Amino acid sequence: FRMKVSSTCKESMKNCMDSHSFAFAHLYSDERIMDMHIHNCYEIYYSISGGKQFLIDNCLYDIHPGDIFLINQFESHHLTQIDQQTHERIILSIDPEYLTKLSTEKTDLNHCFSFRDTHMPHCIHLTPEEQTRFMYFIHKFQSSEGPGEDLLDQALFIEMMVFLNRAFISRCAQENQEPKEQSGSKYHAQVDEILSHINSHIREPLTLEDLSSHFFMSSSYICRIFKAATGTTINKYITAKRLTLAKSLLSQGYTVTEACEMCGFNDYSNFLKAFTKAVGISPKKYAQYNS
Repeated sequence: FRMKVSSTCKESMKNCMDSHSFAFAHLYSDERIMDMHIHNCYEIYYSISGGKQFLIDNCLYDIHPGDIFLINQFESHHLTQIDQQTHERIILSIDPEYLTKLSTEKTDLNHCFSFRDTHMPHCIHLTPEEQTRFMYFIHKFQSSEGPGEDLLDQALFIEMMVFLNRAFISRCAQENQEPKEQSGSKYHAQVDEILSHINSHIREPLTLEDLSSHFFMSSSYICRIFKAATGTTINKYITAKRLTLAKSLLSQGYTVTEACEMCGFNDYSNFLKAFTKAVGISPKKYAQYNS
């Protein structure tokens, strides 16, 4: 294939899926903002100018210059702010199967898209040196023309993905090594236990009363420390985790009813409403697009 710079996000996604590889767009102004959406490719969203907000699977992020968002095919997302300011950014669309084919037993290039924890699920901030390195790859893609262009683009793409995965892994290591403030260490440990319990029992009925009884804490106390530590409520977190699981199940071929039951929703109508609101399409249509 020949590397072509797309003029819109939708064009980048189309070029990616048509070529079964990757494509990118370098954008300066707002195209028509898409509603909350999902698609079959990974997306790398790199902000050059900042100044917007990104909603990804119910997590809201302020976007700063040098922020890079690594979004997998199961995560719904959209920009939430629309204004007249110039917003320069790079959008890369990547076919997950293409990335898997380029991976080896020692190096999983999908890692930065597939690994998620409670501290840094989607975004990392690149240092000035890393920003320069990333933009080097982008400019190099646009300049590699002539015989062997496809091989050079593939080699450059592999180098870029190794670079991004190393940056991602180093942030994960830093997060795990950073000491917690003494005054809040108890609360962080308690919230980590609550998150671990929720994640382990996400397929089962989970209520605030259940958590209160399990951890011997009052409901108001649990709500307060959870919101302080995560920035969201327990109910919103549980719903987001169940919807992420539902999207994975639907993509594996499970029916809508099966996905509803297996991801812990006890009410089918609530599942349909929550899924459609978060993802932008119904579970049935999502299964058709992703099966």
